[in-house]
Amino acid sequence: MENLTVIVLAAGGGTRMRSKTMKVLHPVGGRSMVGHVLTAVRAMEPQRIVAVVGNQREQVGAHIQELVPHALLAVQEKQEGTAHAVRVALEAAGPTTGTVIVAAGDTPLLEGESLRAFAAEHEAAQRAVSILTGLLAEPFGYGRIVRTAEGDVEAIVEEKDATDEQRAIREISSGILAFDAEFLTEALGRIGNDNAKGEYYLTDTVRIAREAGLTVGAHTITDVTQTEGANDRVQLAHLGRLLNDRIVTRWMREGVTVMDPATTWIDADVVLGQDATILPGTQLLGATVVGEDAVVGPDTTLKDCEVGAGARVVRTHAELAVIGEGATVGPFSFLRPGTRLGAEGKIGTFVETKNAVIGVGAKVPHLSYVGDAEIGEGTNIGAGTIFANYDGVAKHRTTVGRHARTGSNNTFVAPVTIGDGAGTAGGTVVRRDVPPGALAVSSGPQRNIEDWAERKRPGTPQAAAAAGRPAGERQVDPGVGTPPSGETQS
Repeated sequence: MENLTVIVLAAGGGTRMRSKTMKVLHPVGGRSMVGHVLTAVRAMEPQRIVAVVGNQREQVGAHIQELVPHALLAVQEKQEGTAHAVRVALEAAGPTTGTVIVAAGDTPLLEGESLRAFAAEHEAAQRAVSILTGLLAEPFGYGRIVRTAEGDVEAIVEEKDATDEQRAIREISSGILAFDAEFLTEALGRIGNDNAKGEYYLTDTVRIAREAGLTVGAHTITDVTQTEGANDRVQLAHLGRLLNDRIVTRWMREGVTVMDPATTWIDADVVLGQDATILPGTQLLGATVVGEDAVVGPDTTLKDCEVGAGARVVRTHAELAVIGEGATVGPFSFLRPGTRLGAEGKIGTFVETKNAVIGVGAKVPHLSYVGDAEIGEGTNIGAGTIFANYDGVAKHRTTVGRHARTGSNNTFVAPVTIGDGAGTAGGTVVRRDVPPGALAVSSGPQRNIEDWAERKRPGTPQAAAAAGRPAGERQVDPGVGTPPSGETQS
């Protein structure tokens, strides 16, 4: 929108959060609360974004500029109310014309389309002030919209300053306002702090505009939950559930099967392909991407992962991993950052991987640790294999070539290379490179010690079985004999 300035208020301390983290930085749906607001604001394509910071300004300001590098930061040294914050913002922005939108930084359900509709109505009506309002059955804590007998907006009265009659009003101010910039600049200098909290209220601009005979109006939003803020962790969890319900519903309507929406969590930046299936107990977090026809879950957590089309991931925890098309992972797999599984490959039951590239069609089926490794196309890693990548000082890398076949219970002591088409025998500890096509064997020849069970484990079920007797039969010393009936042998 042309000549539009948006001010985002993010200076408050949020003491009711009882947290070392600033309120607007608390995450919900994979983004900070202020991150959601900035996403909605950017959808308007404003000319300028000004963020007012105060408490923990270093952390909050850095986070905002990471998300919106061109945003201006205005520092409110002392929090003296919303009008004071907006005055600080305009001082930082310099001469401002056109439309100014003021939004709170703790309303994570806010959507860009709603802001655009609000701003468009404000400009079309050529108002001095517009208020984004909503109707609430329980309006406690919100400023009330007071209207004249003709229905015009007369004032916004804060909860602590409202009469009993005014507290009964169900139409509330969301705290999101639109202004003519020239009017706002002039009105800010006329706002006092004679109220219950001793603060400078931005809502006093309504009274100033009315006294000047200027137009004041309201834009009532149908989905009032978009304007809800979170002052404590209970409210934050409530908004998180609402946001997740909306995200899950949107993906189902776009062709994704979600078997149990109540136990499925999907962050705001996740992308899902058509005909993907998400099974119960699944969390898709961060910037995870799931391809078409893939099946994820049940009981799976993926953070910042990429899952290829047609892949299958079951009972798995993964972070910063790439799973190729048609590949299978799990159950009970742990994919750590840097894991890349090729198309049609497999990471199986009780396998942990880290910084590992596993080629097309390669398999690590069972009970293995693969760290700092590269496994070639079509290779199969035997059960119980350990890639020993750490020598106590530094990490080293293991390379296994194409179409190799390694035995069970192997240990690869990095750095080591196993050539294309090579093999390793069961129980082998590989300490030196294995040439292509060779078989590595490190264990000695087998030696059998005859009658060991009867000599070393006499009187046990093992010894009885070895002698061909029933496991429960008692062995009697031939020199003692069988005791007479009714007597016991000591």
